[in-house]
Amino acid sequence: MNVRIYPKSRITAQSGQLKVGVWVLETERISSQSPEPLMGWTQSDDTLNQVKLEFDSRDKAEIFAKSQGWMYTITGFNDRKVKPRHYGDNFVCEWLKNK
Repeated sequence: MNVRIYPKSRITAQSGQLKVGVWVLETERISSQSPEPLMGWTQSDDTLNQVKLEFDSRDKAEIFAKSQGWMYTITGFNDRKVKPRHYGDNFVCEWLKNK
């Protein structure tokens, strides 16, 4: 079985550091999803895609995957790039910015 190990992303609306170091292990989809004809919900033959395990570190997630005999893929962090901005820049004319 193939699994994915990746760091849990933080909530977009918050800039706090809660659960930043948590790593998630989830199975890759074996079958495709399709809309269920009666209600229109998404259905799949694979129920393992509903299981997500959380670990304190990447190493613990790797050790668990190896102990189960699973092949795993590790996806890294997407670094957040903060561009410094100043309040006064909102009032600068465009022709002054280009000089």
